[in-house]
Amino acid sequence: MIDFPILTLTTFLPLIGALAILLIRGDEAVVARNARATALWTSLATFVVSIFLWVGFDNSTADFQFVEKVAWIPSFGLNYHMGVDGISVFFVILSTFLTPICILASWESIQHRVKEYMIAFLVLETLMVGMFCALDFILFYIFFEAVLIPMFLIIGIWGGGRRVYAAFKFFLYTLTGSVLMLIAILVIYFEAETTDIPTLLKTMLDPRTQLWLWLAFFASFAVKVPMWPVHTWLPDAHVEAPTAGSVILAGVLLKMGAYGFLRFSVPMLPYATDFFTPLIYTLSIIAIIYTSLVALAQEDMKKLIAYSSVAHMGFVTLGIFSLTFQGVQGAVVQMISHGVVSGALFLCVGVIYDRIHTREISRYGGLVERMPKYAIVFMVFMLASVGMPGTSGFVGEFLILVGVFQDNTWVAALATTGIILGAAYMLYLYRRVVFGKLEKEDLKSILDLNPREIAIFVPLIIVTLWMGIWPAPFLEVMDASIANLIEQHKTALSALQSVNLPGK
Repeated sequence: MIDFPILTLTTFLPLIGALAILLIRGDEAVVARNARATALWTSLATFVVSIFLWVGFDNSTADFQFVEKVAWIPSFGLNYHMGVDGISVFFVILSTFLTPICILASWESIQHRVKEYMIAFLVLETLMVGMFCALDFILFYIFFEAVLIPMFLIIGIWGGGRRVYAAFKFFLYTLTGSVLMLIAILVIYFEAETTDIPTLLKTMLDPRTQLWLWLAFFASFAVKVPMWPVHTWLPDAHVEAPTAGSVILAGVLLKMGAYGFLRFSVPMLPYATDFFTPLIYTLSIIAIIYTSLVALAQEDMKKLIAYSSVAHMGFVTLGIFSLTFQGVQGAVVQMISHGVVSGALFLCVGVIYDRIHTREISRYGGLVERMPKYAIVFMVFMLASVGMPGTSGFVGEFLILVGVFQDNTWVAALATTGIILGAAYMLYLYRRVVFGKLEKEDLKSILDLNPREIAIFVPLIIVTLWMGIWPAPFLEVMDASIANLIEQHKTALSALQSVNLPGK
């Protein structure tokens, strides 16, 4: 175990970089160049520090590790309490892994207010990492909500033509649900007299109260995932966000809702989780099938990938609420995989958008003739999204389907149709963009991937294939925490058997 406040360093190192950028002075070109370099080196340093969490992690225990606890507001019993377990550690690393990639992806596409843009991304990184490390409910809520602010600015200032509309829609949808979560946190505080998450994980709340608390959490987490029918903000946000904004939105922010289900709804509210599982199954199946069909009808590349994200996250919620070992394990793997693969797909769209300035599928065709490297990169991530064996997408979806099949064969059968539809819309996209005749005049002079773009995609390809071919290093870290989560849930339900429960 590392005897050092490594979580605090990982969380707040980007803020030091943001402060350094804030102090940069000079003419516009010098400020932009120095801001980019500072942001890149700061985010790379943060990623290197976060790797030590994985290296020093003890796979044999389900306890929180690298724990830091300092009294924050003693009169209310609030603490600055940080720690990670086998579930949250990978989301911290995912956040620190994608941030330098996003900064590198924005190197040339962002030309105005570069200083402010880089500050927004570094602040966003601090808030994302802090949320996955927080072990105090109030601390978690502050990080969870504060993420909205830099993301709102990134979409609203550096986005497309309808950026203000998309930014406000994103902000209002997510904030509305979170107000109910705040009420739920306050109820838990008055019931249990603590906001300490490890303590609350061992606290049995009244079953009737659990139902209302679960619905309040659901209102917030379902919007973040996003689940059908509260998913409509996502396509608008993705279409209008700059490329790097879409990467973080798909790569990390969508995982916050599913992480909330895993960290709070399932272990703290076991009776309500069991009671509402049929609802989750229903909404997840609708999301998988409906949004896959909607994706097939899209003419905008970003919208197609955005709808595919809703379908993939439908698999995640199925896996979590199957409450089988393989199902939950698959859900965590799928979240990590989707973070990498979906982010990479948005980067693929960004590459050709930077050259031609359109996302319309019909404007492309025959790119393989001029962009063979790009065609290979796009193919890798398209196949990973489909769930091709040997890629990270296969491992996650396979484990989820195995887990769900143990719980409900009909749900598993319906979910499988989503894989078929997913193959249809991704192959449809790839065929129309990459294959066919090169007829458009402006495409005949289009340039293939440059060294900076290759440097962006190589680490993403390595992770995608590594997780697909040799997933053991990832699975071994999360196994103890997932087994403990399921055992806690079963034990809590058994303890409630003698209680006169509603609806039983």
